[in-house]
Amino acid sequence: MSMPPSSLTRHPWFFCGIGGSGMLPLALILRGQGAEIAGSDRSFDAGRSPEKFAWLESLGFTLHPQDGSGITSTAQVLVASAAVEDSVPEVVRAKALGCPRMSRAELLAALFNAAPASIGVAGTSGKSTVTGMIGWILTEAGRDPTIMNGAVMKNFVTPDAPFASALVGAGADFVSEVDESDGSIALYQPDVAVLGNISLDHKSLEELRALFGDFIGRARVAALNLDDAETAALAGRAADVVSFAIDRPDAMIGVAPGSIVEASTGIVARVLDRRDGSAHALALAVPGRHNLANALAAIAGASAAGVAVSEAVRALGGFAGLARRFDIVGTSPGGITVIDDFGHNPDKARATLATLKAHPGPIIAFFQPHGFGPLRQMGHELARVFAHTLSAGDRVLMCDPVYFGGSVDRSVGSEAIIAQISKEAGAGGPAKGPTAEYWPSREACGARIAALASRPASPAPRVVVMGARDDTLSIFARELLARLP
Repeated sequence: MSMPPSSLTRHPWFFCGIGGSGMLPLALILRGQGAEIAGSDRSFDAGRSPEKFAWLESLGFTLHPQDGSGITSTAQVLVASAAVEDSVPEVVRAKALGCPRMSRAELLAALFNAAPASIGVAGTSGKSTVTGMIGWILTEAGRDPTIMNGAVMKNFVTPDAPFASALVGAGADFVSEVDESDGSIALYQPDVAVLGNISLDHKSLEELRALFGDFIGRARVAALNLDDAETAALAGRAADVVSFAIDRPDAMIGVAPGSIVEASTGIVARVLDRRDGSAHALALAVPGRHNLANALAAIAGASAAGVAVSEAVRALGGFAGLARRFDIVGTSPGGITVIDDFGHNPDKARATLATLKAHPGPIIAFFQPHGFGPLRQMGHELARVFAHTLSAGDRVLMCDPVYFGGSVDRSVGSEAIIAQISKEAGAGGPAKGPTAEYWPSREACGARIAALASRPASPAPRVVVMGARDDTLSIFARELLARLP
């Protein structure tokens, strides 16, 4: 359904799955704009992440069991993702009452398109980080933006806002990541479109080229990554372009050759604005070349929105990163560092593992698939990433996919992916890649990791916990750190 922007806060809303990474920030933004919000969540019913739901209740959200009891009025609008089954009690009740329904994407697009100045961040990987970076740049520039993110932005976390995946500002700017996986990117009318990369994830390349091309074609100006061939090929679709790249000397925003210095917790480079010949020292407190690319995307996007490159670079020096994006949980007394990471598709996993491999020491990678469906869709490529990015001496441990109920094809499980990693790692002779192990439960994986990490090694191993759609992975990472010598 479509809804005029002026009516978005005039009636009550009910969010099905209100604790989810896509739903929660939308609920926060609507609440911040004065709307009445209620919701339900399977995790709330199961007692998972109780601190998150207690915080929502403290903000004035009314939470209900996921049994349909929260749908009481025809005035309520039900927000439920397109994947929510018709048998879910909220959907049944809303249909019976005749309540209007919006998908998450439709609601976000309505809020986004209603903003005086909208900045949409698109691409297969890096969207959340670039969105957080642009949001922080605009905040430091005094623009007081509204930010919609799929991850907690550490710069905005306070005791009163421990789950700061959204920020409600009084300024004209609305910054949001936009998703291509369900085709909903077609709903957005951006003033500034940022496109970082295009690769196979949920759709064919032909579909992605059309969706992303149309997206940048609707914008006043597009910030485009020339290092990505697919993105660069779409430049002709944009009315105006601010280009960026690490390696392409024809990009407007670039990096001085030889200026990149990587460390385990950050990266330094000299940023060039070739439009005026200026150079700016950038020091990021988040590691990896992929984060340097994210920073260039944010600088280019902010420049397209009217922020000076010098101001954007200076602001990024204070960017604290996102929760679960190469999030260093801590280091054990024996020097074993534990990292909590959202890496769940091939591109994200490759970026995280490559960042780890840039520094010495064995890697113990734990991966919890975020569903049986994604494992069927991208398991083959994911196995190749683990097999070919990691080395002999490294380990991969995988448990069964996260499962929150509902009907799903469970024919492809983690055992098949582990078997493929082992096959690829040993292809053509002695093992060149990591040792791969399947353990059914996360608890069993934790015990195995603790046993592996207790073996003497110099330098000490790094342990990375990877996966999505499960808040308790962060708890698992902290508990794992406490067990390590």
